[in-house]
Amino acid sequence: MTTTPRTWASGETPTGAIFNTEIRDQFNSVFDAWTPYTPTWTASTNPNIGAGVITGRYIKIGRTCHVAIRQSHAGNTTYGAGGYTWSLPFPSAAGVDYLGVARLVGAAAWNGQTVSTGGSSGFNATFPTSATDSRSATLAATVPETLTAASVIRLFLTYQTAS
Repeated sequence: MTTTPRTWASGETPTGAIFNTEIRDQFNSVFDAWTPYTPTWTASTNPNIGAGVITGRYIKIGRTCHVAIRQSHAGNTTYGAGGYTWSLPFPSAAGVDYLGVARLVGAAAWNGQTVSTGGSSGFNATFPTSATDSRSATLAATVPETLTAASVIRLFLTYQTAS
């Protein structure tokens, strides 16, 4: 799929192939299935998913990309140290930050947001620092709670790709 519309010349006679490329294929891409990808999960000391599972998928329409990640942990998952970052399927466009939604279900259920700085190849999730504090901090091994094999993280972000 192209992201730049064709420039038409005065008096040009469009062919079926041109219409298919410029109109049909562009329109059909809106209805494409989401594409699976394997996000990379990192921190200042990297975690290791072990027998846990990280699944990601995305759909890109023009330069708009919707990303969804589900991450579940196992008994041998190690959580590293520092705030977590997940890789995007495509780098984001510079100039603006992008916000999405996040959910952590562990000992409690936490609602947060995802954040990608413009011009980045990754994003992180922020949650309240505690049940009584509405300030947010980047998700880490012990923020907002200690992650365990029962923890499930769900992340969603819509952003503009760099190209």
